[in-house]
Amino acid sequence: MDSKDTLLQLSKTMPKTELHLHIEGTFEAEQMFAIAQRNQVPLKYQSVEALKAAYQFTNLQDFLDLYYQGMSVLLHEVDFYDLTMAYLTKVHEENVVHVEIFFDPQGHLSRGVAFETQITGIYRALQDAQQQWGMSFKLIMSFLRHLSEESAFETLELAKPFLNWIDGVGLDSSELGHPPEKFLRVFEACQALGLKVTAHAGEEGPPEYVWQAIEQIKVDRIDHGNRALEDEKLVAVIKEQELTLTVCPLSNLKLCVVNDMTDHPIKDMLALGLKATVNSDDPAYFGGYMQANYNALINDSDINKAELYQLAVNGITGSWMDQELKYQHLDTLKSLFS
Repeated sequence: MDSKDTLLQLSKTMPKTELHLHIEGTFEAEQMFAIAQRNQVPLKYQSVEALKAAYQFTNLQDFLDLYYQGMSVLLHEVDFYDLTMAYLTKVHEENVVHVEIFFDPQGHLSRGVAFETQITGIYRALQDAQQQWGMSFKLIMSFLRHLSEESAFETLELAKPFLNWIDGVGLDSSELGHPPEKFLRVFEACQALGLKVTAHAGEEGPPEYVWQAIEQIKVDRIDHGNRALEDEKLVAVIKEQELTLTVCPLSNLKLCVVNDMTDHPIKDMLALGLKATVNSDDPAYFGGYMQANYNALINDSDINKAELYQLAVNGITGSWMDQELKYQHLDTLKSLFS
């Protein structure tokens, strides 16, 4: 049996992918404070230390309040570039070789920040990371589910001049009361444009929301999916369709989706043959980036070498990267674990 130290070292050296990451959720307190000062945007916190203290929230609403406060300082293309590049630099140091990141245009459009301003800053950082480090990427435009279908359609219209930069669309924000079927027509329009589709489902919402994501929205991937395990038939369908689950361990712990990391269902998902992956969600707020999530699973959930390998494999095969790149990273993984 391999020691935890061996597994931790393997997790650090193996090529990793991140498939569930909200770029606005990577806003570290120091950077938020600095950009707020640069743009002369008042925050209700008088110092970085006071802002950091606010990061110790205890419920979803406090997190969302802080999350949207952070977004308010992003006004110019350079702000979106700096935010994205700071994240990419961190995960490059953790041997993340491929990222698929969400951005929330509606959260910025409502503040008068143009779609072009947002996406140009984000995309330029992604291109620079690819050029500097060979990090591949996909960009996912996410719709906010607490807003209307009409707002989502308006956002899609604004996105059309930039479709060559956008690889897929997602659905995030408060899940309860906003089932996937609310956005059925929007996702049909996105698929007609050739975009991949994913949706947050089964984090706080019931298994029914996962059913809707699969049967009505026809998702290519499921974000979170924890509560799918409550329904055996649903598990069978997810397995049959080989749908990837983008699981976020530390996020689940911080938002009390699980009470303790020892209770995390990711081992059960693997045992059931589901394509679970490890991701960080909103790492600045939820306790850490990719390596911290792997560390937590190894230290507290007792995943073994075979499970660690499978999680890494799932992250590669479940990504939307080119097939040739997948083979390269899978070969690297295989040699590391042999």
